[in-house]
Amino acid sequence: MDSDKLSALPQAFLHRMEDMLGDDFEPFLAAYEQPRTYGLRVNTAKISCEEFEQIVPFEVKKIPWVSNGYFYNEDVRPSRCALYQAGLYYLQEPSAMTPASRIPVEPGEYVLDMCAAPGGKATAVGSALKGEGLLVANDISTTRARALLRNLELFGIPNLFVANEKPEKMVKNFPEFFHKIILDAPCSGEGMFRKEEALAKDWTPEKSEELSRIQKQLCLNAADMLQPGGQMLYSTCTFAPCEDEQIISWLLRERPELSLISMEDYEGFSTGNPEWGDGNPQLKKCVRIFPHKMQGEGHFLALLQKEGTAGPSAGTSKTSRLAADVRKYMEEFFREIGLKTLDGQEFDWNRVEVRADKVYYLPSVSCNFRGLTFIRNGLYLGDLKKNRFEPAQPLALAFRKNEAEAVISLSVDDPRLERYLKGETLTIEPEEAAHSKGWHLLCVEGYPLGFGKLVNGTLKNKYPAGWRV
Repeated sequence: MDSDKLSALPQAFLHRMEDMLGDDFEPFLAAYEQPRTYGLRVNTAKISCEEFEQIVPFEVKKIPWVSNGYFYNEDVRPSRCALYQAGLYYLQEPSAMTPASRIPVEPGEYVLDMCAAPGGKATAVGSALKGEGLLVANDISTTRARALLRNLELFGIPNLFVANEKPEKMVKNFPEFFHKIILDAPCSGEGMFRKEEALAKDWTPEKSEELSRIQKQLCLNAADMLQPGGQMLYSTCTFAPCEDEQIISWLLRERPELSLISMEDYEGFSTGNPEWGDGNPQLKKCVRIFPHKMQGEGHFLALLQKEGTAGPSAGTSKTSRLAADVRKYMEEFFREIGLKTLDGQEFDWNRVEVRADKVYYLPSVSCNFRGLTFIRNGLYLGDLKKNRFEPAQPLALAFRKNEAEAVISLSVDDPRLERYLKGETLTIEPEEAAHSKGWHLLCVEGYPLGFGKLVNGTLKNKYPAGWRV
């Protein structure tokens, strides 16, 4: 057994886990001698799992409880692969994929991820929306919110509002607004002790009690922003009952309009334990994930539904008045690249907004964002320069396969892809490009990576410095 990992575990934590698990305690400890698992989740808004399996250049194995999840080996560096830079998958610990996979998100819904950074759950639900409806992804930390935005842009999600706000302030803007809410609450992180030993060193029993007060307030905020008939997914990566069953017990008493509903099951899941809450037998509908029963770390999930029926949805976004010259420059660019659709939909000029020479594509939903601190509203399309439109990297990643005519598509093993991602110019053969000159989308296996400008067989690299690898 890995004595280093075990010695890092606090004694008070071990005593409590022994009380909780009984005969399962020894198998639980034995899990710490097992290596951690590594996973990725396919962006099904861009590519199907079947297509992904055909082009991925390293070995992957299906995760049985997440339809678009895969294990990969520790010695692989998937973040260096061009498929990752094209936003075709997200790197995520396998059990951490579970919460977003257990809340049913449909295109056109309004979804909130309250504590969204770094973006594992937000990218999952954003992909499920397929460019329709609205994704509000929030994180109270500005640094983390910026990292969150980067991951959402990498996934090519256009219908987003990335906020950097206290949840209690958001309640005023979004009373009973969202169809679905994910609350992956800040927690003591006990389920990650095997993966991140530093968490174990910082743990105290008092920390869980302190966090439970924060979790309760966040739950009330979420309940107040949830539409009648809407669903809320509460999750943690801890084993502590005071952050898990006891939170849900308390919430059901405070908000009787909420009730627990069952989630899609898996043989490795454990049920919630009513005895660890207030004895309510409904707590068995919660899910616990233990590392000795699954190939992953520790998690807790509860899916709740609010009684009632939702009223009419919010209207579409307000019509934008776009200056004639701005539209002219953008249309020139779109003609040059042969725009067909964007994110599977016809381009809507009413959603274009210009702020200080930067051009954005707003979500199609009309919302009250007034007074909220935010990082991004909509998709960043590009910049207005002197008598021209310069496209931005998020626009490139919002294109799906075959949505533009002017493409240069290279195979995943082409060494020029690595050079492109470093910012270097590329030599392009005449038969590889759609046109002899001008703007092109550089693609890997047909999936857009970024822009370049072709001049005399040389592709001038437009991959931004901040994105280079």
